[in-house]
Order: sequence, then C-alpha cells, then structure tokens
Amino acid sequence: MIRVGIIGGAGYTAGELIRLLLNHPEAEIIFINSGSNAGNKITDVHEGLYGETDLVFTDELPLEEIDVLFFCTAHGDTKKFMESHNLPEGLKVIDLSMDYRIKSDDHDFIYGLPELNRRATCKSQHVANPGCFATCIQLGLLPLAKNQLLKGDIIVNAITGSTGAGVKPGATSHFSWRNNNLSVYKAFEHQHVPEIKQSLKQLQPDFDSEIDFIPYRGDFPRGIFCTIVVKSDKPVDELTNMYKEYYEKDSFTHVVEKNIDLKQVVNTNKCLIHLEKHGNKLLIISCIDNLLKGASGQAVHNMNLLFNLEETIGLKLKPSAF
Repeated sequence: MIRVGIIGGAGYTAGELIRLLLNHPEAEIIFINSGSNAGNKITDVHEGLYGETDLVFTDELPLEEIDVLFFCTAHGDTKKFMESHNLPEGLKVIDLSMDYRIKSDDHDFIYGLPELNRRATCKSQHVANPGCFATCIQLGLLPLAKNQLLKGDIIVNAITGSTGAGVKPGATSHFSWRNNNLSVYKAFEHQHVPEIKQSLKQLQPDFDSEIDFIPYRGDFPRGIFCTIVVKSDKPVDELTNMYKEYYEKDSFTHVVEKNIDLKQVVNTNKCLIHLEKHGNKLLIISCIDNLLKGASGQAVHNMNLLFNLEETIGLKLKPSAF
C-alpha cells in the first residue's frame, strides 16, 4: 500500500483528493494536516464523506510514516514548507499549488502533465501538478506544437465553475452574485499562461506567439469549457487524425468527432477535445472537470505513475447521466 500524507486538507481540491484516495485500492491515508481544523473530523468539513471515513485532521507531521506527501496549500506555502523542513530521503511529493510549475535550476520538480511528461514523471520524486485552466488549454494545443504548427497568435476563451475560486467565500464567489451571472477576470494576465507557454515551447522550441486568454467566471459549480482559435490551412480530417495519434496512448484524453458539452466530463478525470475548421481558422473545443482532471484526479494519476501502478487505478469515474 502507498502510505499518504496530505497538507492543507480543508479545501475543495483536498476534499476531492481525500475522496479519491479513500477509494483507491493501493492507497492508505496516514494523516491529513490542517492547523485550523486539528482535532475535527474530516466529515465536519467534507460532509460528502459521511460513512466513508473516521479520520480526523491533525496538526502533526509524521513524515517518516508515509511514502508520498500531497500539498493542497495556498500558492507560496509549499515552497516555504520545502525550504524549512528536512523531508525523509525518498519521500515523494506532489504539489497542487503553482510554486514549482515553472522549470528552474532552483528545484527538481517535474511538470506533471501526463500527456506531456509521463516518462519523466515515472522517474521523478517531486511533481508539480498543473493548473486547471492550463491543463484544459494545453491539451487542446499539444498536438499542434508537437507537429510545429503553432505559427500565429492563439485566441483562448474559457469559463470555469465557482469551485475554481476555492472554498473561502469572496465577493465574486458567493451564490447571490455568481448565480445567473457571468464575468471576465484577469484578461490577458492569468497566472497559468507562463506554464502553458513553457509546455508548448518544450514541443515546439521556436514558439513565440502570444496567447490571448480571456477567462470567465461561470454560474455553475465545477468544470472548465474552453474554446481555442488558431490559423491552419490543413483539412480538419488530417488535424483530427493528428490529435488522435498524439493521444492514442493516453487513458483520459479523447478526441471526439461531434461537438461536446461540459456535462460529459463533470465528475470524471477525462478531457474531451473536438475540432472544427471554419475557413483557415481551426476551432478547438476542450473541456475538463476543474477539480479532477484539473487538480486532484490528475494528482492521483501522477501518484499512480510515481509508484508504477496502472495509471487509471482509482480514477475510472463516470459522468452524471443528467
């Protein structure tokens, strides 16, 4: 069994991670650290887990007792922890924050997008889990980068559910504001753009185009629906075959011939991609569940790779029928 520790256990991503790990046949949760909830039952916070666990939050860190440590912490906190603690030799780390997503000589974290870095992840000790928007957008673009076809600016519009704002209520996340509403935020300046560019340059070193990304706040709880427009003279059949070839060995990313909708991926670890041609414009539609494929599901996928398990274990989740 893989012995698991979690730091930062009270948020939405932590709740999904705990749910997945409780039902993972090869994992055992040893501790869930949360200073503000120490002594409370996990179900006091994650009420959907009633009947599934009797675990309680702790403020202790028995790092010697685990094989892998997940960070579900605020951005900046993982780096502070890594710099102030001596972790046991051989302890694997999966960070769901953005602290180590950008490659640097200052750390050895692998960028954990399996569809891009599966082999490197299997051999690594430290994994930086990708951002949710970044995952959805990159999966829509990687096959083009692999074939050196990204030659002009990229137009991206993507809408995310309210869980993407985190569990702590804010002016733009409470129900009375979010319901029946739509708004733009961080236009052209979203924090996930650098990691997207990094991945595209990994496959297409001469990529230097702009990514004009407009993110939207949606009035639904979970999911990301993304549209991408690039210029291409290639016929859609050739491009579709290119995408299918790129993802033919990937368990969770699927190229779909007909148009897609968000409900097909919510509560799953899937990414669905659909392509259309309109003149010389290629429309790429990509959608994921932001809490699963965009966060905790991908983190468990990375755990499976780190420990040489079949990559779909614990992640064969099905969408709702409605």
